[in-house]
Amino acid sequence: MLALRDLVFSVANRIGISNLDESLKWGEPSYLAKGGSAIRMDWKAKTPSEYFLFFNCQTKLVDTFRELYAHALVFQGNRAIVLSLDKPLPEHEVAHCVALALRYQSLKSLPLLGALPA
Repeated sequence: MLALRDLVFSVANRIGISNLDESLKWGEPSYLAKGGSAIRMDWKAKTPSEYFLFFNCQTKLVDTFRELYAHALVFQGNRAIVLSLDKPLPEHEVAHCVALALRYQSLKSLPLLGALPA
């Protein structure tokens, strides 16, 4: 989880977001940038070998991520990327997803949020 948190801050810095709000929502770490969509993360006792990166289910984010990275990531419905504690964090793919979420409001009208298919 700490590596995932570091990745979120690293991506924000790389794409020029200097004011990333970190808070707790529903007891989960949550991250939001002005013009973006909230990102939350959590581990659940009922699935102890997995942890999750949650996105607003009212957005096109997870559907877009699935289109781009179905070969590399596992998804839960239209709300989460499912990550495994037994495997390395797929940093490239997750970083791209985080970057899209942090800039969502300016990208939401673009096909695939302006991303090119993998």
